[in-house]
Amino acid sequence: MVKHAVEANLDGLVGPTHNYAGLSWGNVASKSNVNSVANPREAALQGLAKMKQLADRGYVQGVLPPHERPHLPTLRALGFTGNDRQVLEQAASTDPSILAAVSSASAMWTANAATVSPSADTKDHRVHFTPANLSAKFHRSIEHRVTGRALKAIFTDESYFAHHPALPSVSHFGDEGAANHTRLCSRYGEPGVELFVYGQIAFNEQAPAPVKYPARQTLEASRAIARLHGLSDRHAVFAQQNPAAIDAGVFHNDVIAVGNGNCLFYHELAFLEEDRVLAELSDRLTGAALEAVRVSANEVPIEDAVASYLFNSQLLNTPDGMLLAVPGECREVPSVSRYLDQLVKGDGPITSVEVFDVKQSMRNGGGPACLRLRVVLNDEELHAINRGVILTDALYDRLVTWVNAHYRSELDQQDLADPMLLEEVRKALDELTGILGLGSIYDFQL
Repeated sequence: MVKHAVEANLDGLVGPTHNYAGLSWGNVASKSNVNSVANPREAALQGLAKMKQLADRGYVQGVLPPHERPHLPTLRALGFTGNDRQVLEQAASTDPSILAAVSSASAMWTANAATVSPSADTKDHRVHFTPANLSAKFHRSIEHRVTGRALKAIFTDESYFAHHPALPSVSHFGDEGAANHTRLCSRYGEPGVELFVYGQIAFNEQAPAPVKYPARQTLEASRAIARLHGLSDRHAVFAQQNPAAIDAGVFHNDVIAVGNGNCLFYHELAFLEEDRVLAELSDRLTGAALEAVRVSANEVPIEDAVASYLFNSQLLNTPDGMLLAVPGECREVPSVSRYLDQLVKGDGPITSVEVFDVKQSMRNGGGPACLRLRVVLNDEELHAINRGVILTDALYDRLVTWVNAHYRSELDQQDLADPMLLEEVRKALDELTGILGLGSIYDFQL
């Protein structure tokens, strides 16, 4: 019997050390805004406003907490010694690039937090989680342990949820989580097909690969996760990202494609073998025909797709079709704005477009889709999760008050060495775990 299910979106709450360090080679927006002064308070409030807008429309909306930054355990593991103040001073004076890396608020982009397979697809009929090792970038490779703790604190009941450790943190098994994974289905509660997108085959040096920018996801990692999650061959399709797209700044597949239900919205340069990918998806999707919405380079040049983050949008069910929740930058790029106007006039599955202001996140290279982790849950599973993270009017008001009390309105690279910032962060996060009912998940709490 098919169970009723919903797709819950768990957005990352932007952390108090949100800043522009330009740490992500291959992410055009991240590099172009390096050393700008950031506004962590505004960034967090923008993220919360997006969550509230969707919760008000009836979507199940949850919150994932930020990480402790600067991360002193990492600095100590790299040889910086003394008390907290001395560790920060040493890092700032001898290698500020390392201090910037361990201060990144990049965990806000929870599309990279994990890969999630719903119970309708898995052999043991549990929801499976694998935190992404994010091994391609040092500043992100330190996230998966706390991410795993947070997920276990939310999805606690082992009769419903299975948690796997991150894959080995080496380039051969580079894993970027749900940013390179999407699921297509006729209904959320029915078996679907999971699309794993990779940038290179690590054990085949002759295989196609980008030249200018690195490929962050490997086929080997994608296949390992499919095995860990107990997916049959019918439930998994593997597709290589077009190397030309990666070299154009498409560092994750969710910068050039997004799926929901039986709809795949993508740019013509998204996949290396477009025809094969569509054929396999069509063959394995049951209960509904695949609706592929293909955007040509003539309609939207790939440079405009990257600049606007057209595809880094949320695709959501509504009673009248699908809603595309886009960043405001989509209305600032003429080709993209024209395309969106034509899109909603057609007879396709996407019937409406709504703009969300996430400019602070966008300047670091993350749009609406980067900010959320999708988790399909049936009614029993939804009832079994830690309800303290589900956004309600009361929780929203409490989090807004919390942000205003603890976040700075300006932050630049020099501020990262301020020991008062570390104290502010720890005080804020200690309070937040109480608000969300997560228990002790941070290193300073253990």
